[in-house]
Amino acid sequence: MSLSLIGWLATAVFASSYLFRQPLMLRRIQAGAAFLWVIYGVAIDAVPVVVANLIVAGAALYSSFAQRETDGRSKID
Repeated sequence: MSLSLIGWLATAVFASSYLFRQPLMLRRIQAGAAFLWVIYGVAIDAVPVVVANLIVAGAALYSSFAQRETDGRSKID
């Protein structure tokens, strides 16, 4: 697989995340795209790409799991 193909795949996955209406799926798809960008960044030896996308993937996964935990709880007004 060529390096540019990984970058294009990451772009397509990230862009497609906006087609999902559920925030949980949007965040998880974005995390997957960020991991693809990490692979791409490692392959081209671009540390800023790797670090930025590790942060994005971590934030997307954290927020998706944090959201999931609070969805099951009832709110007390």
